[in-house]
Amino acid sequence: MKAIQFSRFGGPDVLEVVDAPTPVAGPGEVLVKVGAAGVNFFEVLMRADRYAVTPSLPVFPGVEVAGTVEAVGEGVNRRLLGSRVAAPLFVSARPFGGYAQYVTIDAGLVVPLPGALSFEDATALMVQGLTALHLLRQSPPAGRTVLVPAAAGGVGSLLVQLAKGQGARRVIALAGGTSRRDFALALGADLAIDTSEADWPARGREASDGLGVGTVYDTVGGALTKQFLDLLAPGGELLFAALGRFRLSASDLEAMIGRNQSLKGFALLPLLFPDSLRTDLLQLFDLAASGRLKVTIGGRFPLHQAGEAHRLLEERRATGKVVLLP
Repeated sequence: MKAIQFSRFGGPDVLEVVDAPTPVAGPGEVLVKVGAAGVNFFEVLMRADRYAVTPSLPVFPGVEVAGTVEAVGEGVNRRLLGSRVAAPLFVSARPFGGYAQYVTIDAGLVVPLPGALSFEDATALMVQGLTALHLLRQSPPAGRTVLVPAAAGGVGSLLVQLAKGQGARRVIALAGGTSRRDFALALGADLAIDTSEADWPARGREASDGLGVGTVYDTVGGALTKQFLDLLAPGGELLFAALGRFRLSASDLEAMIGRNQSLKGFALLPLLFPDSLRTDLLQLFDLAASGRLKVTIGGRFPLHQAGEAHRLLEERRATGKVVLLP
């Protein structure tokens, strides 16, 4: 089978197509023919060795796929053959390898897909959908004015919709460029601010009636976190979900204490358990299949163009989810 690997760190060009043995479903496992593989920004960081953890080389990236069960291992019900499923590799014993034509995974981890849900949309609702869902559980938006950075991206576009659906008083979206701002508004944001404009922090404060926002869902990190803090209301909460990109200083944290503000860390994997994972994914799949949650696919690439998919994300030109189609 064809698969993507990188054997050195660097730019998108380090991603290469290789011939790899087609995996065989072992006891308790299923073999999934990949219909779509999700591409995530943390994989871009990992490829460039800018992620919080440095992986051992070579790396076969890809942590989420959706496809069809092609074979079952010993002890697995044969009725699964031909089923359309989501395969959340990130919670499996072999959490990588999704940029490929086939993957194996524990049969107990696959989640059935509604007939109305495409393989592509299913990939958008795994890492990114679960991230959005759990961010809102960690800091519920009901009755609050919330700030959603990168609102046109995979996580941000889902956050805007879910926060609005869960009773946020006002959702302020941040997005760079007119088209991305319009996209966030179309998803239900009450206001979208163009971060390419120099005065965007002032506009954010004005949009919150000068009081500041109650919650910031910071999936961006870096130097922007300090600007997000400037928009945070006294007593507000910043939920930090940008592993490896934390740049607040001790003085920034001391200033937060003086304003009764809270900083809460967020990492997805420790929040995931097999039973609740299945329930959460079925909930997200149902919302999307019924039209209550809009999934946007912002880039489709054949497997051999994985580097171009990474480049699209790295240059922050993607709107919604980016997928590979083996």
